Amino acid sequence: MMDDSAGAPALSSRAAGLFGNLQIHYQTLLDKSTPHSGARWGLTGGLLLMFLLRIIFAQGWYIICYALGIYMLNLFLAFLTPKIDPEMAEELDEAEAASESGPGLLPVKNDEEFRPFIRRLPEFKFWLNSTKAVLLSFVCSFFAVFDIPVYWPILLFYWIFLFIVTMRRQIEHMIKHRYVPLGSFGKQRYSRRGK
Repeated sequence: MMDDSAGAPALSSRAAGLFGNLQIHYQTLLDKSTPHSGARWGLTGGLLLMFLLRIIFAQGWYIICYALGIYMLNLFLAFLTPKIDPEMAEELDEAEAASESGPGLLPVKNDEEFRPFIRRLPEFKFWLNSTKAVLLSFVCSFFAVFDIPVYWPILLFYWIFLFIVTMRRQIEHMIKHRYVPLGSFGKQRYSRRGK
């Protein structure tokens, strides 16, 4: 009789090598796509459009579409939110200044020091997670087990309501702490000095 134990490690090492090569190619593709944000978002928009057309023509899987909408809203809010909440940062700065040690001694007012906007969720991770979610939703729309019968207008109305409420709260937070997370919109512009 042949010994099967000798073939198993060779097969698992080949599978691990193949999986490692796939990971390297996947990471290389992601690295090459990093500077092309317009093309990346265009791809994601195309995939989302295909998914929505699938939902419309199949007349089902509304719960998958709703879950995707909630997840993408959550990602968008994390994208708009600063990494360190300004309310918590002010309390931390006051506590550090009271103890007169550490970074609390540095200037913290807007006119004293430039503090860049750092997102809780960077743009690339926002894109990557959105694309993965759209692809997963598209795949789930081919399985009848995920086609739960629901009255879709209620889901649509509830998602719109959640979007309005959360965005209003986010905009109030942005106004209160005077930060603009979207590019250069609303930021001070400096003119060049002529020679």
